[in-house]
Amino acid sequence: MPQLYMDNKFSALERAENLLYHMTLREKIGQLNQRLYGFSVYERHGQEITITEELKEEVEIFGGLGVLYGLYRADPWSGKNYTNGLTGQLAIKAYNIVQKYVIEHSRLGIPMLLSSECPHGHQALDGYLLPVNLCTGATFHPELLQKAYEVCGSQLKEMGVDMALVSTLDVLRDPRWGRSEECYSEDPYLASEFAKAAVTGIQSQGVAVVAKHFCAQGEGTGGINASAARIGERELREIHLPTAKACCEAGVQGIMAAYNEIDGVPCHANNKLLTQVLRNELGFQGVVMSDGVAIDQLDIMTGDRVMSGAMALKAGVDIGLWDTGFGRLEEAYERGLVSIEDIDRSVLRILTMKFERGLFEKPYLPEETPLSNFHYDQCPEALQLARESVVLLKNDNSILPLNPDEIHSIAVIGPNADEIYNQIGDYTPPILDEEGSTVLHGIKEFIKNSKNDIEVKYCSGCGLLEGTTEGIAEAVELSNSCDITILVLGGSSSRFGKVQFDTNGAAIIKDSVSMDCGEGVDSARLELPKKQQQLAQAIYRNQAIDHKPSKVITILIQGRPYAIEDIASQSSGVLCCFYPGMKGGQAIAEILFGRISPSGRLPVSIPRHVGQLPVYYNYKSSYAAMNYYDLENRPLYSFGYGLSYTQFHYQTIRLEKDSLSLSDLCQNRLQLIFEITNSGDIDSYAVPQLYIRDMQASTIRRIRELKDFRKVWVPKGETVKVTFTLDKEKLSIWNDKMEFVAEPGDFEIFLSDCGEDIWKGVFTLQS
Repeated sequence: MPQLYMDNKFSALERAENLLYHMTLREKIGQLNQRLYGFSVYERHGQEITITEELKEEVEIFGGLGVLYGLYRADPWSGKNYTNGLTGQLAIKAYNIVQKYVIEHSRLGIPMLLSSECPHGHQALDGYLLPVNLCTGATFHPELLQKAYEVCGSQLKEMGVDMALVSTLDVLRDPRWGRSEECYSEDPYLASEFAKAAVTGIQSQGVAVVAKHFCAQGEGTGGINASAARIGERELREIHLPTAKACCEAGVQGIMAAYNEIDGVPCHANNKLLTQVLRNELGFQGVVMSDGVAIDQLDIMTGDRVMSGAMALKAGVDIGLWDTGFGRLEEAYERGLVSIEDIDRSVLRILTMKFERGLFEKPYLPEETPLSNFHYDQCPEALQLARESVVLLKNDNSILPLNPDEIHSIAVIGPNADEIYNQIGDYTPPILDEEGSTVLHGIKEFIKNSKNDIEVKYCSGCGLLEGTTEGIAEAVELSNSCDITILVLGGSSSRFGKVQFDTNGAAIIKDSVSMDCGEGVDSARLELPKKQQQLAQAIYRNQAIDHKPSKVITILIQGRPYAIEDIASQSSGVLCCFYPGMKGGQAIAEILFGRISPSGRLPVSIPRHVGQLPVYYNYKSSYAAMNYYDLENRPLYSFGYGLSYTQFHYQTIRLEKDSLSLSDLCQNRLQLIFEITNSGDIDSYAVPQLYIRDMQASTIRRIRELKDFRKVWVPKGETVKVTFTLDKEKLSIWNDKMEFVAEPGDFEIFLSDCGEDIWKGVFTLQS
């Protein structure tokens, strides 16, 4: 057969098929592997870049390179920073050097694909970083996230990244899980809308998304990372598959399998999940990538590394990551564990992607063209996400917003008041000091720009997990001396300390590590660390001595929801801020002083106690959730809750029809129409939410389910009209035969905001 693959007159698939014909078995297997840590294939000496023997040996083994992971990754695990890592034109230079070596040492001139971490922005030096997913979910504004990810996509594209590894699929069902911050929500509909926005934003810029993790990783036993998801098919389909479905509908080009097992079958060995469901049902056409060393972990089933690689390939995995099992697929073929058709199927997908991306025509990046400016001042989307994410949980006596004209001094206290790495989350690179804004920095800058004569005093009081009585005494004295106390507590996923790492980059926690969240950092408790509790109680007790209203505003910067019943009861104001990112301090200061009104809503319920779990709002109606004799039977704050500085009035609420036949539902949508008036004195967002409860069904339904929501800007004194819709898909369920159908019966419909029902109606779906 002639070599036609270099002729771009043919389609990507035709060229890939032709190239596949000319490849040896070893070359094919090389395309399926991503064994290298990309940050280890180069060395930087000043402005000079050299490639390592590790890269040369890998290319020689397989006659090329399929995919290279993490060339630009910078963090404590990779050991790359501003001294020895890649920035600006050096990054472009390094990419071209590596790509050139791969092509010139490939018999058929096959270029490599480059994958890079982008769980909430590019994990590279000078990467444009967003707030973590749980923070983003609190905005209830997926359109804004899409715009933010367009910025990330543009940066990734300029740097030659082909595949962005993006956390989009996990749904948070147990906040003890250290990776809670990587989830958009506990609710599948809200999470799906954000997942779709992330994929659309990045891929609109010409970079493929590898959405992770598939599937049900947020349902781990006891909140332990990578543990078994002890659920049945119905829970899988109702809660965890909708995010993948949304990504597939958005045209996602890659999916990463999850570490966990589901009902005894690991995701990486699950043909039903990776092939029957993902490809045949959801219509996925892209490549499936393994998670780091996950294929080798199948040894617990096989006791045989070669068999593990074969099992993953036959299940539907196309690209390995850091494992050795996929590197031994030639042995698997020789032993009859896989067929040449199994291998060719996956190789063809990878080659097709390479042709689609134009790598054979333009394998190198232009070194003479300056990179674009992705500074936060030029790209304010990250700041706006932080602004819209802050959730006001409590505001006694309208202590917020603060009036600068009535305040002479502010005490800013707490371990998270001035630690930028504590507010940007896991999977983040080293940053430049001047780029970030902590709460202390944000308050000082706001006061400086407002020209008010307010003294700002600061002390940490304690560390995240450690502290002394002297530090707490100093904090109490500081609080006594000021008109208002801003107490900034919470957690950290920062790896920039004394952290040891597992082979997949997860943290291995030791006593000296100041980290209580992140990958590998699961928790048996949900209260704040003890030293922070001691600090908080000392501040609160001191405030209560004079029997005056508390002047303490507590800010929680966190990667998971804590059980904060004591904190909430003793603070006059409480702000919930899941890691708000680089500009979080500025956003929080603007809310404290009323420049903007808080508009965040909880994407996850906040429990009173860890023993109350599971505490998610959409529990099954077959039991009374959280019904313990010794604890109030509701969460401290439920999903969707959040206060504002203004007042919204909902009026002229009208359900278009009170009944509809099943046949009509196929052609029509049910509409709920209403108006929102801002009767307060500050412009703000309302966040109306539409819930349903299926009253008559063939399976047990949930007590309520989110089916629509909107982030609605309503200027003060104005009225905005909003329409919500319910279609066949939103009213369908997985019935007792595991079919996705709409069933006749009555539905309760709820219109809610700020955690309260505004209106309730009943709709009948007729047979």
